[in-house]
Amino acid sequence: MAGKKTGATTAKAAVKKAAAKAMEKKPAAKAAAEKGLEEVFISEADQYVFAQGTHYDIYKKLGAHPSMENGKKGFFFAVWAPNAASVHVIGTFNDWNEESHPMEKLGPGGIYKLFIPDVGENELYKYLIRTPAGEKLYKADPFANYAEMRPGNASRTFDISKFKWSDDAWVADRQNKDYNKEPMAIYECHIGSWMKHPDGTAEGFYNYREFADRIVPYLKEMHYTHIELMGIAEYPFDGSWGYQVTGYYAPTSRHGDPSDFMYLINALHKSKIGVILDWVPAHFATDAHGLGRFDGQCIFEHPDPRIGEHPDWGTKIFNYAKNEVKDFLIANVLYWIREYHIDGIRIDAVASMLYLDYSKQAGQWVPNKFGGNENLDAIEFFKHLNSVVHGAYPGFLTIAEESTAWPKVTGAVEDDGLGFSFKWNMGWMHDFCEYMKLDPYFRKNNHYAMTFAMSYNNSENYILPLSHDEVVHLKCSMVNKMPGYPVDKYANLRVGYSYMIGHAGKKLLFMGQDFGQEREWSEERELDWNLLGEEYNKGMHEYVKELLALYQKYPAMYTIDNDWAGFEWLNADDADHSVYSFFRKDKTGKNNIMFVLNMTPMKWENYKIGVPKKKKYKLLLNSDEKRFGGNGNEIPAELAAEKEPCNFKDYSISFDLPPYTAAIFIF
Repeated sequence: MAGKKTGATTAKAAVKKAAAKAMEKKPAAKAAAEKGLEEVFISEADQYVFAQGTHYDIYKKLGAHPSMENGKKGFFFAVWAPNAASVHVIGTFNDWNEESHPMEKLGPGGIYKLFIPDVGENELYKYLIRTPAGEKLYKADPFANYAEMRPGNASRTFDISKFKWSDDAWVADRQNKDYNKEPMAIYECHIGSWMKHPDGTAEGFYNYREFADRIVPYLKEMHYTHIELMGIAEYPFDGSWGYQVTGYYAPTSRHGDPSDFMYLINALHKSKIGVILDWVPAHFATDAHGLGRFDGQCIFEHPDPRIGEHPDWGTKIFNYAKNEVKDFLIANVLYWIREYHIDGIRIDAVASMLYLDYSKQAGQWVPNKFGGNENLDAIEFFKHLNSVVHGAYPGFLTIAEESTAWPKVTGAVEDDGLGFSFKWNMGWMHDFCEYMKLDPYFRKNNHYAMTFAMSYNNSENYILPLSHDEVVHLKCSMVNKMPGYPVDKYANLRVGYSYMIGHAGKKLLFMGQDFGQEREWSEERELDWNLLGEEYNKGMHEYVKELLALYQKYPAMYTIDNDWAGFEWLNADDADHSVYSFFRKDKTGKNNIMFVLNMTPMKWENYKIGVPKKKKYKLLLNSDEKRFGGNGNEIPAELAAEKEPCNFKDYSISFDLPPYTAAIFIF
C-alpha cells in the first residue's frame, strides 16, 4: 500500500489546496494576512472533512475568531446547527438584537457563518436558533474559547493567539519521553478549593496567575512531577466539580481568561511540572444554553434516551457513532494540546462509555448489534482518539479512569487494545482503602488484599490513585479512615503511603492528603492549611515530601513498573505479624530499594527478613522518627546480611521493627 494516500490525508490536502486557492482570489484576505490577521473562512473541503469526522482543526473554523474582511477587523462566527430554520448572532455588540445579524447557511452539512465588523474582544454573545416548529433556543457557542461567569453563561469573544509562550524546551523534550520509564507523582487539584483568596468575595477564587505563583513553589518543594487539574472546561454548576461540562473549548472563567490559564501552564512547564487535565467525553450537562437539543434536535447526544442519557447522573451521553460529534471531541483534545500546551488528559468515567448497561436497569439500555453490552461506537472512538493523539504527539498522556476488568485498556490499538497510556488501578485503590480502615486485629485475616494487585500488575500500565473520590460523600478523609487514636491514625497513614510509593505503578494523591487533611473535601472551602502548624500534620507533610524525593531519586522505583523484573516480594505471606516486605529494582541491579512495613501497633523484636544478597542494607527512611510525628523508635542505620536462610533466601537481616512503621533501605 506504499504511496497510497488515505481518505483523511487526501481530504486534508484538499482543505489546504482550497484555502490557498481562496486566498489567491481574495486580495483583502491576502492584505489582512500580511498585517498579521488572517481572514477566517470555511471552504467546501472544510465542510466535507468535518462531516467525515476527521477535520482535526475544526476549532479554527467553528466558534468565534478574530478576522478581517474588506479591510475591516471584526470577528467571524460559525456554528453547526443542521436542523435549524435560521440562526442569528446576538450579543452586547448589537444590544442582543434578535434580527440584526442573521447567519448564512453554507451547505447541506448545516454550518452557519457570519463576519461582523468592529466586534472586539470580551464581547458577550449567543446563538439564537429558531427551529422549524418556531421554537427559540438561546445557545452558548460549543466552540467558544471563553465564557461568561455563571449564571450568565454567554460566550465571550477572545483572541487566544496573542500569548507569548516560553516553554519550547519542555514541549520539545516531552516528545521523546517514555513515561513508563519515568517517575510520575501526580498532584490532583481543584483550583477553587485549594486555597481561597482573602479578598472577601463569596467564592474567593484566585486568578490562574495568582494560583500559579502559589502552586508552583508548593509542587516543587513537595517533589511532584505533574499536576492534574479538575474542572477546567467551562461548567455552570460548582457542585459538579467540572464533570458536567457546557464549554469544552473554554477554560473556566472562574479564574480568569484564556491567557491567564496559558500563564499558569507556562509557569508550570518552566518549573518542569507536567499538566494533566480532567477531560469528560462520557456525558455533558443538560443546561438550556448547552449542547443538549442544540438546534431543536439531538445532534450531540443520541436521540434514544436509552442510549443518550445517564439516568443516575441526569446528563446526556454523546453520540459516538456520529462523525461530527467524534470530530468535536477529538479536535478538542488537540486544541488543548496545541493551544494550551497541556501534557495529558485523564478521561473520567471510561467504564460508563464502554458498557451500554452501565448503571442502568433492564429496559433502560439497548444491546449492540451482536446482542452484547459493549458500546462498539465508544470503543472505536477511543481507538481513533488515541491513534490520532499519540501519532501526532508521542509523549502525550491519555489516562483512563476505568473501574472494571476490560482487557487491554493500555494495549496497542494494532493489537485490539484501546491505546491509552495509563489506567487508574481502581482495584488497588479499593483494596488499599478497605485494608487500611481495618482494626489491626483483623488485618491478618485480610492480609492478601494488599498483595493481590501485584498478581495482575503486568496486564496494564497502572497509576495508583488516591483521588478526590475517596475523600467525599461521608467516606472520610484519608487520615480519618485510619483506626485508633490520632497518633495511630497518622502513623498508619505514613505506613500506607510508604506502601503506595513502593508498590509498582505511578502515583496520584489528591490535594490535602499529603499533610493529613482531617475534614472531607468540599469544593466550597479551602484546605485546612492551618493544620500545618500541628505536630502530626507537619510531620506527615515532611514525610510525604521525603518519600517523593526518594521516589524520584532512585530509578529502581519507577523504570520498571509493569513487569515482575522491577518488583520482588521478600515476604508476602506474614499475615500473623501483618508485615509486608519487598524490594524494587531496575535493569542495572544497583541501588535497589527495600521496604519493610509493619501494619500493627505491635513492636516485633528481632524481626527477621530473607534478603537476596550478602550486602549492607543502609536505612534511607524510618517513618517513626520524631520529625515525622512518630514516637522516635530507632532502626539501625546499617544492617549486614548474614548467611542464615530465611523465606527461601540464602541470607537474612534482623532488627527490632517498631509499631506502625515503614523502614526503607537501599542495597
